[in-house]
Amino acid sequence: MIPQRMRDTWLWWGAAIFFLAFALWSQTARPTTASSAPPTEVKKIALMPKVIRVKAGFLTGELQDLRIKERVEHGSGKVVGTPMLRTKLTVTNDSTNETARLLGGKIEYIDPQGKQFPITHTGFTFIGVPTNRLDPGMHTSQVIEVPFPPAALKPHGLQDMSLQLTYLPIPYQVDTASVPVSLGS
Repeated sequence: MIPQRMRDTWLWWGAAIFFLAFALWSQTARPTTASSAPPTEVKKIALMPKVIRVKAGFLTGELQDLRIKERVEHGSGKVVGTPMLRTKLTVTNDSTNETARLLGGKIEYIDPQGKQFPITHTGFTFIGVPTNRLDPGMHTSQVIEVPFPPAALKPHGLQDMSLQLTYLPIPYQVDTASVPVSLGS
């Protein structure tokens, strides 16, 4: 018969060896990492014009520095992943009596035949405190990055872009109340 203390020691040693073997196995069984993939570089393509003015209700805005970023394999030039449109959107409240709560938006791409390119996840959400309430005369800016259809990168592939803004208009009013008062006795 093996003493209890010796059994406990062997049990601990067995568990330690098992976990060590598992850790070694998990390090060698990892899938191929990005370091073994061909190196990539970022290619930037500017869209013209550089600044586009937009209007939605009582809000006006500008899309600035429109550019496409795509990752390509170094050497072969093969595109890796989906190209991305990156731009800075500035929205200004031109109203004198309404506030807006900016919620989000969506960008759609139109081909020369007037058809929309079938691409998903082109919506964006406004983030940050300044967008919670855009009072009259105020403005806010945000960088937007959404997928861009690869077919639109061909010559004469893109005709138009459509920007949809989603916002909640809130009546903005300043009022004065007169309250009768008198001096106490």
